Amino acid sequence: MKMDVLTLFPEIITPALQTGILKRIQESGELVANIYNIRDWTTDRHKTVDDYPYGGGAGMILKPEPIFSAVSAMEPTEDTDIIYLTPQGIPLTQPIVEELSLKPHLIFICGRYKGIDERVREKIVTKEISIGDFVLSGGEIAALVLIDAIGRVLPGALGDFESAHEDSFSKDFLDHPHYTRPVEFEGMKVPEVLLSGHHENIKKWRFSQSLKRTAERRPDILENLELTDEEVDILKDFDKN
Repeated sequence: MKMDVLTLFPEIITPALQTGILKRIQESGELVANIYNIRDWTTDRHKTVDDYPYGGGAGMILKPEPIFSAVSAMEPTEDTDIIYLTPQGIPLTQPIVEELSLKPHLIFICGRYKGIDERVREKIVTKEISIGDFVLSGGEIAALVLIDAIGRVLPGALGDFESAHEDSFSKDFLDHPHYTRPVEFEGMKVPEVLLSGHHENIKKWRFSQSLKRTAERRPDILENLELTDEEVDILKDFDKN
């Protein structure tokens, strides 16, 4: 996969790409990530990237010309997704992450100030994505969230491929609790079932805990699912306790 990031502040993006999983996946050759400064496609001596909005109002708007030129220089094809990070976009979910991970080329446009000229969105952008109902200073942090989420599901990113696909949101429910050594710490013990070596019972326990955690923390997820009789019975047992 190739990722191109267009930003006014490359220094925000670069360190994250040189660390941990994102660094490893680039070294493996599964990911090529490039960071570009939008100012490099300006044509005036002041490298102007923004201007006042037509119609008045507070804030500055990123001009269309540098962004159009920058995206063109990335040589997008029909298989390229050009993503604008904005609170107005569709909410980011794991299925979207996994869908994007199959793309050969992604271009991220990081906005700043009051936003970007609407003609960029109309003509260039193929997807608008939001990481939450809040406003950041720019799109760089949002782009990093998406890049990290995509990077970790690429082949070779994690030592255990199944690890990424057993996380919360990779399935219908939130992830189950996890434990490691020691067996007892400050009076708190690892559940006996996890020490039993009985794989089927462990699987059932993890599933029930996953369902319980989802019901407690994200009941909205369950509202959109058609639960099986087994799942309904599990939730009834938790309610009784």
